[in-house]
Amino acid sequence: MKTEILRELSNAIETYDRKEAERCALELVQRKIDPLKALDVMTLAIRKVGDGFGSGELFLPELVGAAAAMQAATPIIEKELKRLGAKRESLGIVVIGTVFGDIHTIGKTMVATLLTAGGFTVIDLGINVTAESFVAGIRTHRADILAMSALMTTTAPEQRKVIETLKKEGLRNKVKIMVGGGAITQGFAEGVGADGYDPTAPGAVKLAIKLLGK
Repeated sequence: MKTEILRELSNAIETYDRKEAERCALELVQRKIDPLKALDVMTLAIRKVGDGFGSGELFLPELVGAAAAMQAATPIIEKELKRLGAKRESLGIVVIGTVFGDIHTIGKTMVATLLTAGGFTVIDLGINVTAESFVAGIRTHRADILAMSALMTTTAPEQRKVIETLKKEGLRNKVKIMVGGGAITQGFAEGVGADGYDPTAPGAVKLAIKLLGK
């Protein structure tokens, strides 16, 4: 019976069913099934979708749907982990957000979801995040990586502002910086002094692993 509900959770993510994923997560908690096992199942499911997207077998709507399903279940499972005092081994801490003036969330959310599935601890600051808030997030959570998204060309320069602010605060050398979003290119990333750029959410996970030498 335990394997059945875990299988249902996996299937909910692979079929982009947000409500079913949430239901499965709640049932897992009620039945006192190990939340770490649930996270492992979710990780495998979202990786499968991510790999399908990377190979061209699946498309952006499928990746968005799978990420949404996983997001519905993750807070429930993480709350149970915290209640039990259980910990999942982390590859590193990532602070992520969409820069100030930009309210686009889909790309940032997908990256956050896949980073979580990839084994990182992710602190999502949301959208419209100021340079000062990024700095505060890095300090508070002792981040290993800062990941910034900007979809619009008008907000892309905010990434430079954040990096310059980190330099002023003496934090630039203490954190790796990843940038991405529709307005960002490899040339832009290099120009603002970021440590890395990737145009896709699955690629961002590989980049994060590379930046930390994992």
